[in-house]
Amino acid sequence: MGRTIGPRETKVADEDRLVKQVSLKSEDFSKWYVEIIRKAELADYAPMKGMMVIRPYGYAVWENIQSLFDRRLKATGHQNAYFPLFIPESLLQKEMAHVEGFAPQVAWVTQGGQDELEERLAVRPTSEAIIGSMYAKWIKSYRDLPVLINQWANIVRWEKVTRPFLRTTEFLWQEGHTAHATLEEAQRETLDILALYQEFVETELAVPVVAGLKTEWDKFAGALQTYAIEALMTDGKALQMGTSHNLGQNFSKVFNIRFEDKDQNLQFVWQTSWGISTRLIGAVVMVHGDDSGLRFPPAVAPVQAVIIPISLGNWKETVMPVARRAEEELSRAGLRVRLDAREEFTPGWKFSEWEMRGVPLRLEIGPKDIKEHKAVAVRRDVRRKEALPLASLAEAVPALLGQIQAGLREQARDFLRQNTHTTDDYEEFKRLIETRRGFIRSHWCGDRECETRVKDETMANIRVMPLDKGEAAAGTCLVCRKKSDTLAYFARAY
Repeated sequence: MGRTIGPRETKVADEDRLVKQVSLKSEDFSKWYVEIIRKAELADYAPMKGMMVIRPYGYAVWENIQSLFDRRLKATGHQNAYFPLFIPESLLQKEMAHVEGFAPQVAWVTQGGQDELEERLAVRPTSEAIIGSMYAKWIKSYRDLPVLINQWANIVRWEKVTRPFLRTTEFLWQEGHTAHATLEEAQRETLDILALYQEFVETELAVPVVAGLKTEWDKFAGALQTYAIEALMTDGKALQMGTSHNLGQNFSKVFNIRFEDKDQNLQFVWQTSWGISTRLIGAVVMVHGDDSGLRFPPAVAPVQAVIIPISLGNWKETVMPVARRAEEELSRAGLRVRLDAREEFTPGWKFSEWEMRGVPLRLEIGPKDIKEHKAVAVRRDVRRKEALPLASLAEAVPALLGQIQAGLREQARDFLRQNTHTTDDYEEFKRLIETRRGFIRSHWCGDRECETRVKDETMANIRVMPLDKGEAAAGTCLVCRKKSDTLAYFARAY
């Protein structure tokens, strides 16, 4: 994580900053990221190396992500299940490309209580093996297909470096595993899920993404093809937000997952797997945060609106009853609202605290406001104040939250547009990656050697190749100058 930021990201003027206890994002992105996660109480480092504790405020974001995406999955016919955390080594070893891909990251259990285990158990790095063994038992006929199962679970991949939410030994995710009668059905599922991920991330997290195909050597271990959505963080680096894999018949042949088709012939099923994780929380922090701290999109914010009573005069008798009624009305309207009635802190301190925590909307209610039958609403996204009638808060606040959601999305889209560059000139490419960063769209011949040279010389690699072939007019490879109709998005990445 470096210090460079995008060319259009502006520093918040000191006189406009209520929050003084956090490093400036515009000056030290890496330090800011860690500080804001800990000071806003999203997460903290665990005593074990490589692990983090997700605190209630951060876990509330994950619960909102779960709820919103789970609703989408169930609407498309997927069902939730749960599979064991431990996977016998013999199952994992069945698909060698798969196990070799994960071998450096697998944690092993060798002892249970006082007894040495007869067979080592892997702590799941992913669940294709254990799920494949179960599908072999459950699937017998074409009538059993498709199988559309998802699980919300924890995953362990032994990491040497801890970056909260971005790279930790244990993380939370959802992983879908489906089985189909034909390759065409499996490919349609793979792309449908990719589109669902893109819609979800752009709509609910307000983070624009680029969707596309991964290179052959960057695909999921054991997959036929891997697709991904990639987002651009405001330090100019890319972050992989979700992946969708067409597994072909690789796992079904290994685990003997067969079905009798309509002509009574035995066929191997075609499978997919796909997942998003708590990494999404890190993306929300990096994409939307500013010098004063977090800026949560209302859709996933733990608290969508905070009510601050102004403690003047006999405020407990005059202001607090009005503030409580406002809280009740907004809660009944289905909003996540908090009344900060703590007496030991001043209103100014509370303004700073909730601004740092990224609450989308602050409602200030004081004696003067009550006389004028209004509340002062302060938007976190643009720091603009406006008066809202107390009598219609239940209608006005949701409308304002919708504007904030759309505003954050548009700001992020502007940043992506301004920091996506196009060139097939390698010298210009190297200048852009050093001075501007961001995504660079360049033609590529398809040879691994050309991408390896780019990576070795610039630390950038191919993130995805866009699915829209119309985006790729004929050109010449960035490196070797051969003719090419393949466009690739390059970037430095987390």
